[in-house]
Amino acid sequence: MLSGKIKKIGVLTGGGDCPGLNAVIRAIVKTAASYSISVVGILDGFGGLIHNQTWKLTEKDVMGILPRGGTILGTTNRDDPFNYPVIQDGKKVLADVSSQVKNNLHQNELDALIVIGGDGTLKIALGFHQIGVPVIGVPKTIDNDLSATDQTFGFDTALTTATEAIDKLHTTAESHHRVMVLEVMGRYAGWIALQSGLAGGADVILLPEIPFQMSKVIGKIKERRDHGKKFSIIVVAEGAMPLGGHMVVQKHIEDSPDPVRLGGIGNLVGVQVEEGTGMETRVTVLGHLQRGGSPTAFDRILATRYGNGAIHLLNSKKFGEMVCLRTPDIKSVPLSEAVGELRQVSPEGQMVKTAEQIGICLGR
Repeated sequence: MLSGKIKKIGVLTGGGDCPGLNAVIRAIVKTAASYSISVVGILDGFGGLIHNQTWKLTEKDVMGILPRGGTILGTTNRDDPFNYPVIQDGKKVLADVSSQVKNNLHQNELDALIVIGGDGTLKIALGFHQIGVPVIGVPKTIDNDLSATDQTFGFDTALTTATEAIDKLHTTAESHHRVMVLEVMGRYAGWIALQSGLAGGADVILLPEIPFQMSKVIGKIKERRDHGKKFSIIVVAEGAMPLGGHMVVQKHIEDSPDPVRLGGIGNLVGVQVEEGTGMETRVTVLGHLQRGGSPTAFDRILATRYGNGAIHLLNSKKFGEMVCLRTPDIKSVPLSEAVGELRQVSPEGQMVKTAEQIGICLGR
């Protein structure tokens, strides 16, 4: 346990970017100033700790960044210090360079570290806590799949972006009498698909948690057509899969903590719907638009509360914890609990039941 007053801390953002990261950084710097704690930004995730790339952050540096998307510190979903690619004897191997990170923390006189990220990033943070580094975690992911918090910042903005996309697809679908398929992010959790589908009035929503039967999807489209509805909207999560089938993998990324990149299920669904119904079908993959742009008011507020809460945890020396939302309060949980399991949509949950009872097909 760190003895004495905390005087200087580091902060980094890891994993995929999302709206609200800058709001967290801003809150950390401004709250730290009230405790006379100086803040050092670590550039480009854990890679910045490995290569000792830092930026001393002042309140002037965080002026105007509250509404900005992305992260002023840069980020990456690679560079795990416990499994870092190095060249040995002419071959690339994975090595543990965590001791190098600890040396750099000591060299920069950092008393503690705040890590902002999703499950992969926070697992690395847990690893550093276990080898004696004073760490606090802040949950971040547009997927909303961390079980230890009611909601992660970034999700509301991604949800809003997806809903706006559905609204726009409605007008062109109705004009051309087409079926429109929208593929959204979420990895192994269907929160973006389910909630944007509900908010946008989708006719079919396909989730990773509920393997779908294409016959049910096609049946729904035909039923609408038979009742004079000449268009349909399908929202499909990137991790959705047919009953008895597999998720569609776009590619594998070497040296990444999460090497699987999902993508392509929207096109597969689009082809099968067109063949099964005879209706012209178009596919839109929303992709990284969901990660970009200015955060919503909800995400700005939640991110600010998380950054503020992280400094309070540090000042109380509650290391190895992650700030979390337990509505309406900001609380904390051990990092070991925070990364224990993914928060997924319950196939029998109230939100799913609501969708089905208002006539949305979930492919089952």
